[in-house]
Amino acid sequence: MNNERIAVITDSGTDVTSAYAKAHNVHIVPLRICYSDGSTFESGVDIQPADIIKRFEQEIPTTSLPSPHRIQQTLDEVRKEGYTKAILITIASKLSATYETMQLVCNQMTDFETIVFDTRSIGMAAGLVVARAVELIEAGTPFDELENNLQKYVTHTHVFFCAKTLDYVYKGGRINKALYRVSQVLNIKPILTCDAEGAYTMTKKARGWQRALDTLGELIEKYAAEYGPCRIAVCTSIVNDEIFEQFKTRFDANIAQLVDLFHVDITAELLVHTGPELVGVAIQKAFDKEHEA
Repeated sequence: MNNERIAVITDSGTDVTSAYAKAHNVHIVPLRICYSDGSTFESGVDIQPADIIKRFEQEIPTTSLPSPHRIQQTLDEVRKEGYTKAILITIASKLSATYETMQLVCNQMTDFETIVFDTRSIGMAAGLVVARAVELIEAGTPFDELENNLQKYVTHTHVFFCAKTLDYVYKGGRINKALYRVSQVLNIKPILTCDAEGAYTMTKKARGWQRALDTLGELIEKYAAEYGPCRIAVCTSIVNDEIFEQFKTRFDANIAQLVDLFHVDITAELLVHTGPELVGVAIQKAFDKEHEA
């Protein structure tokens, strides 16, 4: 435990699992899922991905960022637990106003030091950055060195994902009408990623679902060859759980310096925008000193 007593807070969009959060006392501020009947749920708290999938035939809900009150409540909780400082790690500010809202709440606190950190990514890629923050703190990294240390991981963390159907991506405004129509006619699956600023961008196109999955594997293997030691996370919903085993077999055979391979479930909020048949893969460089340790 770091002598400075630094808390780690993140939003639910980073895909940090409840088991990991419990083991390392990571506090998760949930994003919200909203239905047209006025009901609102907190992701991972009172609504789960399976619940949303069951209701998709009736309605595709919307998502909303955590309320300032919920963020303040979490900060108050960590203070009561004895923490004297906190780093708040969010999904890309280009994709959500969560970063700005956390910054606003923290700016109003004059007696509790905080850092609000933008991963410029989403899902399990952002979660890999959260895990590195936990490791840095547990290794005794001073608070004022955390941000610079995490930046190198952000630079060397990449995420790629595709969906079997683009219906949800299109309805959520993530792709334009022209691309959506072409994809339907030609069975084109765009491979999406986050650019250097954290905005969605298309990196490749694949024709057909299997070719799209192969392209995901090729992109990860390209970075693995460049990085050497690396961590990989595969994200699927319950609909596509078996795809993880396909990637595991492939990466075990083709990536010589695979340090860790994780399987995470798609979060409720990401599920809303991509649908149940999303598959995502993230890679992060493991730097030499930590790998040797």
